Amino acid sequence: MEMVQVGWLSILPPLIAIALALITKEVISSLMVGILSGTLIYSIHTADSPLGVAVSTVENTFTLMASKLADNVNIILFLCLLGALVVVVTKAGGSRAYGLWASSKLKSKRSAQLATAGLGALIFIDDYFNCLTVGTVMKPVTDKAKVSRAKLAYIIDATAAPVCIIAPVSSWAAAVGSNLQGAGGFDSTMSAFVASIPYNLYALLSIILVVFLCVTDLDFGPMAKAEKAAAAGNLGSIDTGSEPEEVVSKGKVLDLIIPVVGLIVFSVLAMLYTGGFFSGQGLSIADAFGDCDSAASLVLGGFGGLVVAFLLFVPRGVVKFRAFMDGIGEGIKSMVPACVILTLAWTISGVCRDLLGTGQYVGALVENMNVPFAFIPAIVFIVAAALSFSMGTAWGTFGILIPIILEVMARCEDPTLLIAALAATLAGSVFGDHCSPISDTTILSSTGAGVAHMEHVSTQMVYAISVAAASFIGYLASGFAGGNVYVTLIAGVAALAVILVVIRLIGRHAKPKAMGSAS
Repeated sequence: MEMVQVGWLSILPPLIAIALALITKEVISSLMVGILSGTLIYSIHTADSPLGVAVSTVENTFTLMASKLADNVNIILFLCLLGALVVVVTKAGGSRAYGLWASSKLKSKRSAQLATAGLGALIFIDDYFNCLTVGTVMKPVTDKAKVSRAKLAYIIDATAAPVCIIAPVSSWAAAVGSNLQGAGGFDSTMSAFVASIPYNLYALLSIILVVFLCVTDLDFGPMAKAEKAAAAGNLGSIDTGSEPEEVVSKGKVLDLIIPVVGLIVFSVLAMLYTGGFFSGQGLSIADAFGDCDSAASLVLGGFGGLVVAFLLFVPRGVVKFRAFMDGIGEGIKSMVPACVILTLAWTISGVCRDLLGTGQYVGALVENMNVPFAFIPAIVFIVAAALSFSMGTAWGTFGILIPIILEVMARCEDPTLLIAALAATLAGSVFGDHCSPISDTTILSSTGAGVAHMEHVSTQMVYAISVAAASFIGYLASGFAGGNVYVTLIAGVAALAVILVVIRLIGRHAKPKAMGSAS
């Protein structure tokens, strides 16, 4: 299937899918309608008869879906393996034992939230791995502390991609480096990536906001309602019914820790292996991580973790062989909804990127803007955010925009402003990915936390927009300051502080008014 240029029509499919998802709170049907609308537009421009349009719409939909599923089959396999690992560990009583132990150590809601954020920051290798592992490990702890599953999903999501995009050794750094290398303009792609880190306002401010919310419990918007319900005992969980009925009461904390450590160790070793570190070519660890196949590595790591669990549980008689195998089947079934949503999200991203050229259309708009260089970082941030939100992919967004931004900034003689514009591209891509209902990271965060997907989207949206507003102000200041890193950071942090103060003042005024109306 060859791409067609349809102009502004190329942005309709993602807008339809996102609007329907926000209105109906039902993501699968919304994604399907968005996909069909995109393949219909494509078929109208390629088919030669009304019957051909109808047949081609359906045919192109499922051809593209099969193609995207084949391209991402390792992610599906990893989800299934991780789901299986979660269930067998739960059957062995490891999750229960860890929850009891952690609850004795983390006695407050604040400490439970900070521990979740800390674990999210530690797992910086890959965002998929981050989302699912942190959710698996921390759910028993946050449940005990009466943290809503929506808040857990937000903490996971806000310490996944934002942490990975500022970690030099991660799958995200590798993706950025490959795009910089392909576009040219830098002697060292790693040095360019490292130079962009202090300017990546959305990532840095997201982490700051997470820590602030964990310490102060200042929740606002829909999240405040979710936290109030959690305090009353309604955590908003959707996975309680899928937990195994037979749970061993004599399970130990190590029955959770050892399989998870095995998963991490095998995943890291697999990344080094697929990156060629053990090939004898003299590659450094950073080079190996940069060249690794992260999805295939996660599959190998997931299988390794499952083997560790088998050797730990079955010979000891903690879980019988039959129960272990039944747990694998239960775990795979528990991941079916996430696999379906991910497949549809990849498909609509393919509709935009491969069939309708959404990225090229938006990129051309950016390239044709004749605006002063001082406004470029802020404008690029907004454009990258809109494109990433519409397509549901940060990687696809900065893959499209980085070459365009380098071309636009080629006329600018200030290399510092170029780095600021590059960072704004990455930051906007992460923002759009962070709050898009069709983003795979957003889907995996809700899956890892065990919360309804659209509840996660709606509760974290206000937080994401608050950080984005502060980032936009920071990039405006950066542009007029010639890309000065101190001005950029101070302006972004100050803007976020002002936004939080205003929100707190609004909340204080709203409470007495609500109490007065209730009386």
